[in-house]
Amino acid sequence: MIERYARAFEAADVPALVRLLTDDAVLEMPPVPLWYRGARDYGRFLRRVFDLRGTGWSMRRLTAGGQPALAAYAPEPGGGHRLHTLQVFTVTGGRIARNVVFADPAVFEAFLLPERIFLDK
Repeated sequence: MIERYARAFEAADVPALVRLLTDDAVLEMPPVPLWYRGARDYGRFLRRVFDLRGTGWSMRRLTAGGQPALAAYAPEPGGGHRLHTLQVFTVTGGRIARNVVFADPAVFEAFLLPERIFLDK
């Protein structure tokens, strides 16, 4: 499930991402007062992210507190990718029920995530 989510996110494929969610999926971003409930609103938020940040993301798989997680790297205009968020998932019945998204540099440091990555061509 998380592998499919990562591939869809990297492709900025919002319809594919929405299909992986439960109907009442929650996306939250503590401590920012950002909270969406429902696959439709979750998808609208992601569409906005891709419209603002572009396509061509890179995702790195890891775990956080025993749960599946992804480090999301946004493409940079000059090349490479910059760390954007750490996303921690709750999967229920083979679909994503919750995504807690962290953008705090202290969280990135705790997971030893590199600030920038460069992909092999």
